[in-house]
Amino acid sequence: MKKTIFIFAALVVALLTLFQLSKYSVFTGSTSIEIVIAIIAIIFFIIGVIINKRVLHKQKTLTHTIDHKKIQELGLSKREYEVLCEIASGLSNKEIAEKLFVSESTIKTHVSNVLVKLDAKRRTQAIQIAKEFQIIPL
Repeated sequence: MKKTIFIFAALVVALLTLFQLSKYSVFTGSTSIEIVIAIIAIIFFIIGVIINKRVLHKQKTLTHTIDHKKIQELGLSKREYEVLCEIASGLSNKEIAEKLFVSESTIKTHVSNVLVKLDAKRRTQAIQIAKEFQIIPL
C-alpha cells in the first residue's frame, strides 16, 4: 500500500513539475502549446503502458484446490459436475446444452440432480454450497 501511495505521489509531483515547465516554456515563447500537449500525452501513454504491464498482467496463482473426494461423497457424476461448473460460469441451460452437445432437457435433468445432491433450492445457492465445499474453482 505504501508503494502505491508513493508511486501516485511521485506521478502527481512529476505532473505538476511538467505543467510548470510547460507554462514557463510557453510564456517565454520557446515552444508552442501543441508540442507541450503532445509531450504530456506521450508521457501519460508511457506511464499507462508501464502500469498495465506491471499491474494487470501479473500471473494469478491458484491457491484453491478442488476437493475431488467431496465430489465423490456427494455422488456427483462427471457430467453433473461439468454442468455445475458451467452454472458457476453463469451460463443458461440452453448455453450449457450447446456447449456440451446435449439437449436442453438433459441439462435440466442434470441441474435438478445437482440441486438435490447439494441440497439447494436455486442455482445460486448450489454455487454457494459448491464453493463452500471447495468443489468448483473460485
